[in-house]
Amino acid sequence: MAQALRPNTAGSLFATDGRSHPLQDALMAVTLALGLLSFITSFFHSLHLLTSWAGLVALITGVWGQWISVTTRERFGLILGLGAAGIGFLIGMAHGGLFGGIIG
Repeated sequence: MAQALRPNTAGSLFATDGRSHPLQDALMAVTLALGLLSFITSFFHSLHLLTSWAGLVALITGVWGQWISVTTRERFGLILGLGAAGIGFLIGMAHGGLFGGIIG
C-alpha cells in the first residue's frame, strides 16, 4: 500500500531516492567535465599531455563514482563521462602519452 503513495518515477532518467548525495554528484560532475575536456582536446595532436592526464583522472574518478553511486541519474552521467574520458585517454596515449616529449 505504501508504494501507491510514491510518485511515479519508473522510466524517469532523473529518478532519485529523495536524498542528497553531494559526494556522488561531485564525482559525476568532475568525471563529466574532465571527460569532455579529454575528448575535445584529443582532436589536437599537440595537447596529448592534457588529453591523456585529464582522461586518466576522469577514468579514476568515474570508476570510484560508479562504485559508490546510488541513483540512475548519477550512473548515467558517470557512464557518459567515462566514455568520453576513455576515448580521449586512448587517443592522447596514441599521440604521445602521459610523458611524451618530457621524459627521454
